Amino acid sequence: MTRSKRSDSITKGPSRAAARAMLRAAGMQDDDFEKPIVAVVNTYSSVSPCNLHLKELADPVLEGVRAGGAYPVEFGTIVVTDGITMGHEGMRASLMSRELIADSIELAVRGHALDAAIVLVGCDKTLPAAAIALARMDIPGVVLYGGTIAPGCIDGKDVTIQEAFEAVGAHARGDLDDAGLLKVEKAVCPGAGACGGQFTANTMAMALAFMGLAPLGAGDPPALHPDKMKEAHRCGELVAKRALEGPDSRTFVTETSLRNAALSVVASGGSTNAVLHLAAIASEAQVPFSIDVFDELSRAAPVLADMKPFGQYVAADLFEAGGCRVFGRRLRELGLLQDAPTVSGRTLFEELDLGHEADGQQVIRPVDKPVKKTGGLRILYGDLAKEGAVLKTAGYTDGTFEGAAKVYDCEEDCFAAVSANEIEEGDVVVIRYEGPKGGPGMREMLAVTAALAGQGLAGKVALLTDGRFSGASHGFVIGHIAPEAAVGGNIALIQNGDLIKIDANARTISADVDWEARRAAHVPKPQARFGGAFDKFAALVGSASRGATTTQQEG
Repeated sequence: MTRSKRSDSITKGPSRAAARAMLRAAGMQDDDFEKPIVAVVNTYSSVSPCNLHLKELADPVLEGVRAGGAYPVEFGTIVVTDGITMGHEGMRASLMSRELIADSIELAVRGHALDAAIVLVGCDKTLPAAAIALARMDIPGVVLYGGTIAPGCIDGKDVTIQEAFEAVGAHARGDLDDAGLLKVEKAVCPGAGACGGQFTANTMAMALAFMGLAPLGAGDPPALHPDKMKEAHRCGELVAKRALEGPDSRTFVTETSLRNAALSVVASGGSTNAVLHLAAIASEAQVPFSIDVFDELSRAAPVLADMKPFGQYVAADLFEAGGCRVFGRRLRELGLLQDAPTVSGRTLFEELDLGHEADGQQVIRPVDKPVKKTGGLRILYGDLAKEGAVLKTAGYTDGTFEGAAKVYDCEEDCFAAVSANEIEEGDVVVIRYEGPKGGPGMREMLAVTAALAGQGLAGKVALLTDGRFSGASHGFVIGHIAPEAAVGGNIALIQNGDLIKIDANARTISADVDWEARRAAHVPKPQARFGGAFDKFAALVGSASRGATTTQQEG
């Protein structure tokens, strides 16, 4: 049954003659005024490969919307590309862009009283931003992921952007010369598509598919695979169908679907950023959600995808192996996945039954032969993280880490120390004042973690921060420490030489410190000021433990 249309408020009645006149000038015909109007929101940009191809991908989406009986209108919004902004001031803009993208989608759709939206996404923050906007507005919608980049190749070995960041560390150590670094730089990104491992973009694409907001199978084909255009047309038709019939987006954002999304993250060894983003999506949908679900599921679920940054394969290999549907069948076999509705109109389990596993594939492991027996994330608590912190363990043994702190008040100071080979095995590196408010913007520390990996120190040092880690980061890394330093969290009180104890099994993080005496002597660091949107974000943003959104209510 056709639903009533929001767009009637701009297309119906004598009083809307002026609006119709403008719409006619933009191309609408008499019959189009009876159709639902669908926003096709594109995060295209020529600044990076992640979103480079989305301009062309929009064409079959538009065709699909028209074929489905709706009228498409196009909007553009921004992208801030993490791989380019990593390691300098621009990374402060990355998490902020998630909020701006969501806000811009909301303003365009609500401002024009549109009936539905499909959002074309690529780089990291565009994916959760699309879901946030759809959940916030609760309109029919679809998220279409532009797909992964093909792997690069060096000496017969598949490589990704991860190898470029790690090559910087090897170069600083003297293990790689200038020519070798240039060889890596030229090889790792062979064309369009988002970063190739189970980094944040591919992690969130999988999570949104298991949440039900993105059609299963649509995000799997790599960016330049012929199937991607077919999936784009399918998604255009699908959003038209949802505009005509419903349901709205919050139907798909539930406690069950968020749990399924979190399960896909921990069982694929996915990015710690998913903890932040799922909490933010839940907040916008007004659905109860605790980051502790990641810890609960990590105890129950093994890592079943042998993918970078800790494994052998890339997202293009996952597609060839059978994609999210085959991966989901493994999760169902474990008894941990729950059936739920999806935007395709089929239930999650019905979608999984459509999958086809490639003969002999090695990317998705059998449930009795996992990559790792427990999931990839831990939520830690203790006197250093009273609101929680996130430990990424995929690819590394569980256990304890104890060492003396080496403290840095920004990423640049720490990177300089790493580049000067000042970090030694057994150190606990602390980077603070990089949280959502203190940074501002909660920068990712990939430049540091990759440089440490390039020096052979991944897993041999611990790194703690109130900032974030890239999905490509690996090692004994703990991020999202809350409360952050800028609001007086105990991480602000740590000094060089303090003994820090991390117990991954007990989920604790503590320091041998007289906190009362340390706090009495503490002089708070002034809030960093950058002007404009940066200061606005710092004033509004909430705790990382609740998604670091600018709309959440504290307390």
